[in-house]
Amino acid sequence: MHDRLMLMRVRPATHPDTEELGRGLKIVVDEERWVALQPPMAATELAERMRDRLGEGQKLFALEDDEGGGGALVGLINFRPTRVDGVWSVGMWILPGHRGKGGGRMLLDAAIEARPPGVHKIELEVWPDNEAAIRLYERAGFEREGLRRDHYRRRDGTLRSPVIMARLFPAA
Repeated sequence: MHDRLMLMRVRPATHPDTEELGRGLKIVVDEERWVALQPPMAATELAERMRDRLGEGQKLFALEDDEGGGGALVGLINFRPTRVDGVWSVGMWILPGHRGKGGGRMLLDAAIEARPPGVHKIELEVWPDNEAAIRLYERAGFEREGLRRDHYRRRDGTLRSPVIMARLFPAA
């Protein structure tokens, strides 16, 4: 795994990255398993959302896989303020075939390292059946805070309940 990590790196996402990241996110959305977004969504719409977030000053970090020298963008973490002062939120995705190789931890570490002064809490939501992600978050110091019962209505009418997790940071 160590050699594999050497081929991946995390860097701030830029406006020119958004088209490739939009195409990647569309693949994850179309899986209908890991993220709250639902198909159909166009890659161009997803790229535009990322451009908007960058324009708002949100922190986006891309996971780049340089295996074969291509430098493909295979994941993203979005780190943004919430409506609550001092609380920021993360959302993350990684393309199939690149999961379970350490990139999620790299993305999470980048967001934590980018935590602005005054941010005392980072929160996230994760589907309860995403056990690998929950283990990753717990290893990074996140704790389960609760369940947002029947929070997301899916296109088929069913309701999904995400687990709420957060990591607290002591006052400096």
